[in-house]
Amino acid sequence: MPNAGEDANVKQTDTLRSIQTAFFLNLIFAILEFIGGLYINSIAILSDALHDLGDSFSLGLSWFFEKLSRHSRNGKYSYGFRRFSLLGALINAVILIIGSSFAIREAILRLLNPVQVNVRGMTIFAVIGISVNAFAAYRMQRGKTMNAKVLTWHLLEDVFGWVAVLLASVIMLFFPVPILDPILSIGLSLFLLYNVFKMLFKTFSLFLQAVPADVNMDEIEQRLKQLDKVADVHHTHIWSLDGEENVLTTHIVLEEGSKSEEIRKIKSAIREIAKEFHCDHTTVEFDYLKDDCSLPC
Repeated sequence: MPNAGEDANVKQTDTLRSIQTAFFLNLIFAILEFIGGLYINSIAILSDALHDLGDSFSLGLSWFFEKLSRHSRNGKYSYGFRRFSLLGALINAVILIIGSSFAIREAILRLLNPVQVNVRGMTIFAVIGISVNAFAAYRMQRGKTMNAKVLTWHLLEDVFGWVAVLLASVIMLFFPVPILDPILSIGLSLFLLYNVFKMLFKTFSLFLQAVPADVNMDEIEQRLKQLDKVADVHHTHIWSLDGEENVLTTHIVLEEGSKSEEIRKIKSAIREIAKEFHCDHTTVEFDYLKDDCSLPC
C-alpha cells in the first residue's frame, strides 16, 4: 500500500505533466489560430488566439513555478516552495485580464466596422478548439492546487467559448450576420473576465493568509474541544500554502493531571483531524488550566 507521501508525489507529478501537456497543446494551437484567424478574417478567432497565447505563457510560467514548488524546504524557505505555485496562479490571472481587455478593444473596433468572415474555416477551427481544450482541461482537473484550479477553469472557458464560436459559425452558414463575430468576442471576453476576477480574489485571499474557503474554523475548534482531557481551545490559525496544502496552529488547554500517554493520544487525534482539512503542517501548544496562556499569538 502506498503511503501518504507517495500519494502526494504521484499527484504532484500528474499535475506537472498535465500542465506540460496543456502548454504544448495551447502553444501549437495558438500559432495555428493566428494564421487561420488572419486567413478567414475572424476577430473572434484572433481574439482567442491572443487569449491562447496568453494561456501558453501562463502555462509555461505555471510549469516553472510548479517544478519550483516541489523543491524541499531549506533554511530560507522553512515551509518549502509551495507558495510559488500560488504566485503562478496570480500571474496567470493578471495576464488573462490584460489579454481579455485588449480583445474587447479590438472587438469593439470590428463591431463599428463589421467584416464578413470565412464561416467554413471558422467552423473547422471551432471543432478543433473544442477537442484540444477539452482534452487539456480533462488532464488538468486532476490537480488540486490553486494554480491548477485557475488553469483548469481557463481551459474549460476555452471549451465553452469554442462551443459558442461553433454555434455562431453554424448560424452564419445560413444567415450572413458578420456582426455576430465581434459580439461573440466581446461576450467571451467579458465572461472570462468575470470568472478570472473571482479566481484572482481567491488567490489574493490565500496570499493574505485568509482561512481557505473549504475550511470551517468553528468546526475544527469544536472537534478539538470534544477530545478527552481537552479543557479549552483557542488561538487557532489556518492558512494555505498553495490552495491545497494548509498550515494549522492551535493552543490546547489540558485538564489538570493529564498523563503523558493521554497527551500522546490527543496529539494523534489532532493530526487525524488536521489531515481531513489538508493541514500537512500542524503546530500545537499545550498548557494546563492553571498556566498563564495570555501571551499574544
